[in-house]
Amino acid sequence: MYRKEMNERSPLRIFERSIRGGLGRGNIGLVISRAGVGKTALLVGIALDDLMHDRNVLHVSVGDSVERIRAFYNDTFRELMKPFSFDEQERARSQVEGNRHIHCFPEGGFRIGSLLDEILFLQDHADFRMDTLILDDVSFSRDMGEDLGKLKGLAKEQNAEVWMSALSHRDSQTGESGYPDPVAEYDPYFSVKIYLEPVKNSVRLRLLKDHESDDLGDLQIDLDPTSLLLKDRVTPSR
Repeated sequence: MYRKEMNERSPLRIFERSIRGGLGRGNIGLVISRAGVGKTALLVGIALDDLMHDRNVLHVSVGDSVERIRAFYNDTFRELMKPFSFDEQERARSQVEGNRHIHCFPEGGFRIGSLLDEILFLQDHADFRMDTLILDDVSFSRDMGEDLGKLKGLAKEQNAEVWMSALSHRDSQTGESGYPDPVAEYDPYFSVKIYLEPVKNSVRLRLLKDHESDDLGDLQIDLDPTSLLLKDRVTPSR
């Protein structure tokens, strides 16, 4: 039953009217916003959608602590599970905890090779094979082309979806999409790009790239600014 609640409030409902219907295994998706808008909370919402559908998620954060990332999950989980009994909440919590691993790198300490080592360790010693990789707060300030190529290869090899985040700034160059895009030079590596912006009483999620589609129109949904879950059970506008 809680899967239905997740389906109805998941930020991934943005894909209901898209051409491909989602990111898809073997692909990289990117969430872009200014600081404090909700990139991490949105990635947690994406992860919970997978976790509650019995998929394995590896959440990797740079410059944050396991405790803080876990707190994001707990806050969103509590909001999502409000309508349910204590027993139902505990069953769902057990499923989330059993299907998720969190790993944090120190600021400036992330390396693709270290990530590969962590993935192999989980496979060999914890019998854990990820379906989704969440990669939050990796810096795009240095040349990322080689790393993104390896990450794309990893997604295909592991048959997994990869979601990343990128920080935009007020003075970021505006690309063809009309939104600040700090990673335009790496666009070919990303199959899906999402932009978050604060609007009155909401955070607006806009789909900027949907695989090879040129027909995005005005595909957007408004999310709760605290939980980054869908505010109302409505069909995304276009």
